[in-house]
Amino acid sequence: MRQFDVFVWDEPQESLDAGQQPPFTDPALGWFFTDNFNDKLNESDAEWIVFANRSVKIDREFLNSLAENISAFPMVDAFAPRLRYTITESGDKKSAKFIGGFKLHKAKGIEPIKEDAPLRYVASPRPELAVFSRRIVQRTGAFDTSLPVPAQILDYALRMLHAGGRCFSVPYLVAELQGLPMAFSSENREALPHIASALAKFLGIKTARFVAAHPSVISTLWKNRKSLQEKRDKATLLSKLVPDVLKELY
Repeated sequence: MRQFDVFVWDEPQESLDAGQQPPFTDPALGWFFTDNFNDKLNESDAEWIVFANRSVKIDREFLNSLAENISAFPMVDAFAPRLRYTITESGDKKSAKFIGGFKLHKAKGIEPIKEDAPLRYVASPRPELAVFSRRIVQRTGAFDTSLPVPAQILDYALRMLHAGGRCFSVPYLVAELQGLPMAFSSENREALPHIASALAKFLGIKTARFVAAHPSVISTLWKNRKSLQEKRDKATLLSKLVPDVLKELY
């Protein structure tokens, strides 16, 4: 069994080269270049699976740091690495910025944790980079391919919580983002209905305040209400998510 498998994805799908080659190879590492995670999950046999947008630099330094954190936090089922990126300020001065995973917010739905946030559990990793253990993948099941990939990551992390998993943010587990973070938030009109769908499956009626703050999502939720309820029932049938765990995700 390999230690890590890395699933590299991109959107739009046609921008992912069919003959893409990994940046480096290692017997303990597998590479999959795909926008359909479910197609390749059966081929993966690693203990941990990294889902990375092609804009994220996956190198030995990051994977070594990930391995150290896995050993340090054996109770954790998923990690939300921080992303380091560079912005150009006035006078062409460049500065490094950091962005981490998401916490829950009753009105916004999700919001990034603070740049200097300490060790903490989060609701979801960033869509650009997520790490899940094989044991929690086996309990959570398949990705919801009715959603675009960034929302699939959020949806999967939230369903993982019902499967008994926990997602941890470690300030010193950092990967390089080559470019700017995705505009994945409730402020993004294109992302908003997909975020709403993931939250509805996760929280059910507890999304009321979020829906009130974003009434544009009502039509999406109403149109897909039967499918969303069926998926929620399946995700929560044997839910292991307890109130105390949910509270610490805000």
